[in-house]
Amino acid sequence: LFLFMIAGFQFMVATDNLILIFVGLETASLALYTLIALHNRSKSFEAAVKYFTMGALAAGFFAFGSMILYAISGSVEINQIATVLAEDHYSNIGYVLAAVAFMIAAFGFKLSMVPFHTWTPDVYEGSSAALAGYMSIVPKIAGFVVAMRLFEFLVHSGVVWLQVILYIGVVVTMTAANIWALVQSDVKRMLAYSSISHAGFVMAAILIGTTQSNTGLFLYWTLFSVTNLGAFTMLWVNRQKNLLPGQSSDHPYEKFSGMIKTMPMGAVMMGLFMLSLAGIPPFGLFWGKLYMIGSAVSGGYTVLALVMALNSAIAGYYYLKLIVFMFMKEPMVGYDKFYFMNASTALKTIIGIAVIGTIFSVFAVNPLLEVITVFVYNSGY
Repeated sequence: LFLFMIAGFQFMVATDNLILIFVGLETASLALYTLIALHNRSKSFEAAVKYFTMGALAAGFFAFGSMILYAISGSVEINQIATVLAEDHYSNIGYVLAAVAFMIAAFGFKLSMVPFHTWTPDVYEGSSAALAGYMSIVPKIAGFVVAMRLFEFLVHSGVVWLQVILYIGVVVTMTAANIWALVQSDVKRMLAYSSISHAGFVMAAILIGTTQSNTGLFLYWTLFSVTNLGAFTMLWVNRQKNLLPGQSSDHPYEKFSGMIKTMPMGAVMMGLFMLSLAGIPPFGLFWGKLYMIGSAVSGGYTVLALVMALNSAIAGYYYLKLIVFMFMKEPMVGYDKFYFMNASTALKTIIGIAVIGTIFSVFAVNPLLEVITVFVYNSGY
């Protein structure tokens, strides 16, 4: 199933053909629905059904959008459609509007943009922590690459209202997801809302549409994937087979209270991942945020840059909330036996790599940027 899923994402990012993108999207999604259900808890089946229903809807939207674009341009190749629309999109403005609305809805579901995000926290909560971490990173980067190809040519074709819609989408996704994350009582749901907010942050790169912002997108997502993988692996290490009496979810904040006393090394590492996700210098994601906000200013989106900075400050609150629980509260009876209960060598290795990547990311930023810039230029984004 994993191989099918990766093959599907490879199709999506490797082609300009809307039909092949659709085939890749469905191959990956169908494998992912099954993997979620394999976690074998009542919430997992609920999560798989919710994701399947939403995914089917998104696939329908994508098919309709592709159909309208084909009707306008006579081609399913993105560059051919771009050529036709660049010459004359005003005579078909109604059709272009409909096609773009369908496409934004389809990618909104895949990238969990507000208001198409409703499945995300439920699906993450129902999945195993390892799969939730995977879902927060890999499917989205495939979606971003396709969205980048599709929306940037539309913006460059002079479809001004698309910029307005994307602008609103980016700001609402970042802000609303952060506000929802503030009130969560479960760490996994909090990380789900935080990944929605990060997706909104990265979507800003597609709105800005410069080479610098596209490079920033990949830099941000690389740093985010290292840190987020570490955070979700820490949840996987602390998972439990059976819930305690009165425990409503797998990873309540109380489970981590006083962790510095019962599991000092684990608390320090989890704290490190939270600081990085919050964008505290000099840890991983700070450099990604800095570069993204810089590309917004260079692209002339000063207000957007301010909104991004403000959202980073709001996000700091709910990441620090977990740190307060771990470092400043007393351990709760019953939870302490689950710390590092499942710590196999493979999981410890992943956490170790994530810790090294988060702490020493400052040394990796320039080499990463050089590699990414070469790819971005060669791909013709």
